[in-house]
Amino acid sequence: MPEIHQPEPLVEVLTALREGVMGVSETVISTVDGLLVAADVDAVHAESIAALSAATHSLAHRMAHEAGGTGLRDVTTRSADRHVVVLAINDRALLTILGDDGLDLIRLQHDIHTTLAHLAKILKGDSPA
Repeated sequence: MPEIHQPEPLVEVLTALREGVMGVSETVISTVDGLLVAADVDAVHAESIAALSAATHSLAHRMAHEAGGTGLRDVTTRSADRHVVVLAINDRALLTILGDDGLDLIRLQHDIHTTLAHLAKILKGDSPA
């Protein structure tokens, strides 16, 4: 598989999230259109996760809208032994967190706002003026 060039500051934030929250195994940043931006993964195909995250976010956004909700914050999928959490970083980017059954959801909820703000700041710096 070809190596993907990833912005180092983004990867540093992803690594800190994995190391700081028990149970976080892999993380992916993608555009809302499903393009891979950066990833900290070992066992999953980052491009596939990016595309599926965009589809998940789009469907959940539509569901929230139909149910009268506004400002979709996150989508969480839980299987027998895995968690998948898709969060909006801003209106153009998503953070997907893959975790095992031991994912510390309380710690994640506590830390995620700072992480999202940090990622948004880094991504804003990458956008053209």
